[in-house]
Amino acid sequence: MDRLLYIGAAAAGFLGVAFGAFGAHALRSRLEPDMLAVFETGVRYQMYHAFAVFAAAWAFARWPRRVFGVAGALFLAGIVVFSGSLYLLALTGQRWLGAVTPLGGLAFLTGWLMLAFGAWRSAR
Repeated sequence: MDRLLYIGAAAAGFLGVAFGAFGAHALRSRLEPDMLAVFETGVRYQMYHAFAVFAAAWAFARWPRRVFGVAGALFLAGIVVFSGSLYLLALTGQRWLGAVTPLGGLAFLTGWLMLAFGAWRSAR
């Protein structure tokens, strides 16, 4: 499980850098400033949570508990739903995608709770 999470963290980080460069260079002249800010928010949260997936993988390798795998999976799902919906919103202008974004945020929040819970349980 930890290997899969490390791969997921690396992929999320790689794509975060690629999307960030794409936004900074290719989209700056094509998107309105408010939509560029939406895109950049997606990149920022993707990068934060790439590190969170890495932390979940490390925790799983140190204390092999299912809760760390669940935390990593929630972080990855959050990246897809939260950041993905923001990327699509910025690129397509489809405002209804903004209604999907909080579901990704909920996955992020739950992932952080699972990570904390797993660390608390493992320290005992």
